[in-house]
Amino acid sequence: MDPRMEAAYEEYRQRTPRSGALWERARKVSPLGVHSNYRFVDPYPFYVNRAQGVTLWDADGNDYLDFNMGFGSLQSGHAHPKLVEALSSQLANGSIYGYEWERTPEVAERICERYRMSKVRFSTTGLEATHHAIRFARAYTKKRYVLKFEGSYHGSHDTLLVGVKPRLAVAGPREHPKSAPASPGILPDLTDRTVVAPFNDLEATRQIAREHADDLAAIIAEPIPMNMGFILPEDGFFPGLRELADEMGALLILDEIKTGAKYPHGGAGRVGVRPDLLTLGKSIACGIPLSVIAAGPGILDEVGPRKVAHAGTYNSNPLAMTACLASLDHILTEEALERSARLNARLAKGYAEVFDDAGVTAYVASDGVSGTVFFAEHPVRNWRDFLGVDGDRSMLYYYLCLNRGLIPSGTGPDEQWTLSVQHTDQDVDRHLEILGSVAEKLAGAPQAGEIEESV
Repeated sequence: MDPRMEAAYEEYRQRTPRSGALWERARKVSPLGVHSNYRFVDPYPFYVNRAQGVTLWDADGNDYLDFNMGFGSLQSGHAHPKLVEALSSQLANGSIYGYEWERTPEVAERICERYRMSKVRFSTTGLEATHHAIRFARAYTKKRYVLKFEGSYHGSHDTLLVGVKPRLAVAGPREHPKSAPASPGILPDLTDRTVVAPFNDLEATRQIAREHADDLAAIIAEPIPMNMGFILPEDGFFPGLRELADEMGALLILDEIKTGAKYPHGGAGRVGVRPDLLTLGKSIACGIPLSVIAAGPGILDEVGPRKVAHAGTYNSNPLAMTACLASLDHILTEEALERSARLNARLAKGYAEVFDDAGVTAYVASDGVSGTVFFAEHPVRNWRDFLGVDGDRSMLYYYLCLNRGLIPSGTGPDEQWTLSVQHTDQDVDRHLEILGSVAEKLAGAPQAGEIEESV
């Protein structure tokens, strides 16, 4: 192991003994001691006590300036006063009814207006939203195949847990990736119905889609893929996908679980296309579990008993609806998002300057309220490019910052940072100050190595 990494781990252990003890306890009753594989890190995960604003405190009492923001779920920041007020008021009137809350139609109308869609159904998690979106697309088109993009993650259900973070040994050709399952337990019969294309390669995508021209139900994509870092689409890519879906008689699904709250009209507004189906989640309700399947005209008309299935006890529960209203009214305002975007531009510019001064070879990708640093000698435009990112250096960067009281981004080279509405210029200054203090330890040429799958 790199001695710099060994030293960072040792400092981490010294700072977090209670987290270490909690992990020893937790792993006896839960795999890896966590309840999402993404939360496990070496030498052990740290456990959180509380959070407020843009600060998070761990079980050992260490405080951190947080730029992860719940893996993008907290555009609001932690415990936003408007959210606390709204939820406290609603909780006194009940957490779930088993019936529709009287303000749910208002929430649905607001979502349709903001994201320029016709009808919605509410669910609870992003996984549920993309799962149901695929079902709705197949029911509407009467077709079977789904096309997704290599490296993109759309929730851990069998249909889309394909081609997520494939190793080169199983990935197939760059221009025509194989449908590699991302986990044991996924049946080949399901995998075969999900075809995989390279992101940002419209011509290769056209060729792959046309192989299933008579049986393609949907094309699903994130406007900005955020599970292989932060990859901006090239000009014309999404308009081309819109044309391709129309040509195939397929539906275009934009998975906006992450991007939907990062732009005033979501990633669809950012890339300039109108999808047939749109999924929302994460910050749409300030981190309270809520997801949305929004659709264009006619697509949800057959959803109902003995027709197209969609159900869930927790769907549109009043706490989630209340959080969504608070988010739309007070947190995800256009003014607030524009302010966060200006701060994000400052942060990204600062990264480039700090790394240039320290002789660190890296690329910074950013837009809206998020960004990431790729420790690579080339820009990253798709999964195969991402495989050349120096993952070890990404983790060193993360721990060096963490040990100085900064959570610089999500954990790992495939994550990004998020600027919440509660971050300030002073927080950006502090972020860059800490980055500058560790940058020299990150200098040198990146070491290419295959990124391990971690779903």
